[in-house]
Amino acid sequence: MDLIDIGANLTHDSFDHDREAVLQRARNAGISQLVVTGASREHSPKALALAQAHPGFLYATAGVHPHHAVEYTDEADAQMRDLHAHAEVVAVGECGLDYFRDFSPRPAQRKAFERQLQIGADTGKPLFLHQRDAHADFMAMMADFDGRLGPAVVHCFTGTREELFDYLDQDWYIGITGWLCDERRGLHLRELVKSIPAGRLMIETDAPYLLPRTVKPQPSHRRNEPMYLAHIVEELARDRGESVETTAAETTASARAFFGLSGIA
Repeated sequence: MDLIDIGANLTHDSFDHDREAVLQRARNAGISQLVVTGASREHSPKALALAQAHPGFLYATAGVHPHHAVEYTDEADAQMRDLHAHAEVVAVGECGLDYFRDFSPRPAQRKAFERQLQIGADTGKPLFLHQRDAHADFMAMMADFDGRLGPAVVHCFTGTREELFDYLDQDWYIGITGWLCDERRGLHLRELVKSIPAGRLMIETDAPYLLPRTVKPQPSHRRNEPMYLAHIVEELARDRGESVETTAAETTASARAFFGLSGIA
């Protein structure tokens, strides 16, 4: 298969001891390209460095996750803009709102999100978005930038039917992870993914998080990694009632167009 993982946190320290082996296993599992998530002032530059070390195979995003919103200073904004001057950085984010954890105060989250939306408006780059338990504020802030932003993907979608259709009504893209495979929390997604148009669906592992619970045998370390994207595609195809080849081809085509990626590295 020719697969693209649109979101993996490969700068996470759990990969420090075997990152190159992880990348080789990803290639062996059909991952032709991968977008490394930058979600903080510390990790966004690391994501760029990884992409530069693996041209054509790895790309990066640059942003500040709402958990880290308190670090979004004027200096942070200048840092993010510098990162976005590099062609390997293909999207703004991970950015958005998270009222579930509230690791940063909500006003700080909204301010950091607004400033990153402005970077999106200024650069025209796609947006790599996070939203959890903040749907109303999230939609209102996106509406403030209506007509000024490039394409957007709501990454790691785990929300409700109402939220899904609000996103699709805006022609935004939807990123599906191994949350789909969680019988405790993800059963509703099994039905919802049938409603996502092929041209708006992309896939991701969010590694090292969200190891699919249906992977057998489960690795003892519980770390997710990009090679399991093939498993997510199989589960997603079954739920959508289509062949694995169809799901793989359509999600890859969407990702390649969304991020402006060239062909297989």
